[in-house]
Amino acid sequence: MIGQSPAFAKVTQFIEKIAGCDAPVLIEGETGTGKELAARAIHDSGARRNGAFVPINCRAIPDTLIENELFGHERDSCIGGSPEHPNPSAPAQSGTLFLDEADALSPKAQVTLLRFFQDQEYLPLGRRIARSANRRIIIASNRNLGHLAEKGEFRLDLLFRLKIMYLTLPPLRERQGDAALLADYFLRECSARFNRGNKTLHPNTVAWFDKYNWPGNIRELENLIYREYLLADEDVINIASLAPTVAERRSGFDRRLPELNGLSFAEAKNRAIAAFEQYYLAEAMVRAQGNVTRAASLVGKDRRAFGKLLKKHSMSKNKLFLEH
Repeated sequence: MIGQSPAFAKVTQFIEKIAGCDAPVLIEGETGTGKELAARAIHDSGARRNGAFVPINCRAIPDTLIENELFGHERDSCIGGSPEHPNPSAPAQSGTLFLDEADALSPKAQVTLLRFFQDQEYLPLGRRIARSANRRIIIASNRNLGHLAEKGEFRLDLLFRLKIMYLTLPPLRERQGDAALLADYFLRECSARFNRGNKTLHPNTVAWFDKYNWPGNIRELENLIYREYLLADEDVINIASLAPTVAERRSGFDRRLPELNGLSFAEAKNRAIAAFEQYYLAEAMVRAQGNVTRAASLVGKDRRAFGKLLKKHSMSKNKLFLEH
């Protein structure tokens, strides 16, 4: 974790306090703000530092396999009579289990997790006797679980269990000066990885960093630095010269309204709506790093409906990110 802004200092101070309390932690923040890094920092500074840190992405777990992925299964309990399935989270025994993207947990998965929180016991598939677990749970979400609970999309009793310790990571746009520090770190990584010499940032670029909105936060900054490092012919990188067209380069669409003169009201309205939809969809895909399911979740739409809109405007995710 790198930074020196007041917002970053506040977070690191709170992490130190949280680390000393062996209780569940909920970390919220926009995509790309470093939630897993914060969780690892909590683990590394706490009493369980000698145990394993095991990350699991909740969005990647099918609803029917939530117990299997978190707790494993007994011999012959699954089709095919497979041997006992190693519990993916077993290494976290006496350590820390990090569940990322908890907003993707289905109602069934939320019930399973709630039962685990109540007594630190779990029941592997095919087993009648519960097993106990001694591990710390850290949950992360890029959506506000409180708002989801108000809409009935997340169990309120589970939220209460999770929110004993609560941390919100600030977006990069609120961390003045930190983008330049992070960019310098990523440049050193690029130099070591690609062996194309040391490169520095132009002063105009450093000034631009604090003006840009960074919808993808640190992850977006990292991708941008890697791209510009590999494409730059000079030792000094001037990303500020790209500032006026960064959004257009990413989305492939113009932010401005289309020309409406000479059109009927209905035609002008349809064209303006189409332009808005294209821009909005492209921005959502950038924030979600090209993941259609995540993009749909970020804007509050059903994945199938979101996919239909992409198809309607011939917006292939591959095309979008080749242009990026």
